[in-house]
Amino acid sequence: MKRFKGVFTALVTPFDESDGINESSLRKIIRYSLNNGVSGFYVCGSTGEWPLLTVDERKRVLEIVKDEVKDSALIIVNVGCISTKFSVELAKHAESVGVSAVSSFPPIYYKFSFREIKQYYFDIADSVNVPLIVYYIPSFTNVEMNIDSLLELLEHKNIIGVKFTSMDLFILERLKSLTDKIIFNGFDEVFLAGLSLGADGMIGSTCNFAPEIVVSIYDSFKAGDLKTAYIYQQRLNKMIRDILEFGVIQAIKEILNLAGFNCGNPRKPLRTLTSDKRTKLLSLIKEWDIKLFS
Repeated sequence: MKRFKGVFTALVTPFDESDGINESSLRKIIRYSLNNGVSGFYVCGSTGEWPLLTVDERKRVLEIVKDEVKDSALIIVNVGCISTKFSVELAKHAESVGVSAVSSFPPIYYKFSFREIKQYYFDIADSVNVPLIVYYIPSFTNVEMNIDSLLELLEHKNIIGVKFTSMDLFILERLKSLTDKIIFNGFDEVFLAGLSLGADGMIGSTCNFAPEIVVSIYDSFKAGDLKTAYIYQQRLNKMIRDILEFGVIQAIKEILNLAGFNCGNPRKPLRTLTSDKRTKLLSLIKEWDIKLFS
């Protein structure tokens, strides 16, 4: 578990003109993150538009990521589905590809009981030898779990941690205090706060276009330079404030498009940005002073 620390890019999934996976763009984004100090990648998560991908596409994206990364960084892949059967299928494929860990949000839609959610996680964890990280994101799944429930999931020997994407940092701190498992901060805008409460690192979407800023927050904090870490967090939060107007996935893809990464558009029913929105976003980007546009 000591390997799972630092900054992980929650990868976007680039599409080509035919709405297929853009392999060359995906490889280019991976290399950019690696060149700017990330520790690993989170594949086919919310930023990667997992609900809009087929099972076969999710497998293919992971295969491309592994081929590009090889053993130079850690890879965590979201295998979550509503169906345990499909989640296990994706987990077994991920193990065969050679990932560092699999991850999953809780099953959604049918308002499953905690007993059913727990069995879902334990079934995935028992199906593979690679470790499992719980993806806790109640604002998207509408599945709230208290500290005791999360700790109960962490009792499984193959469940090594939580991707904690919630603003309730009290729970994050309690989890870290009550267990030796890995806790990743999920919301980029509170990364420094998460670190101060014990988070081992973060998995974030802004790493696609500003990995150097996010890595600098982590490195400065670890060096004990809280003032510098806060300055970098402020810079990151200005960017986040700017992109929230456009939609996170839409904005990130357009930022990468403007930088020449050819990510294409988000998949429908997500809307693409209008020409006026693109123009406004470009004007905001010029104020950011990030490597991508230097």
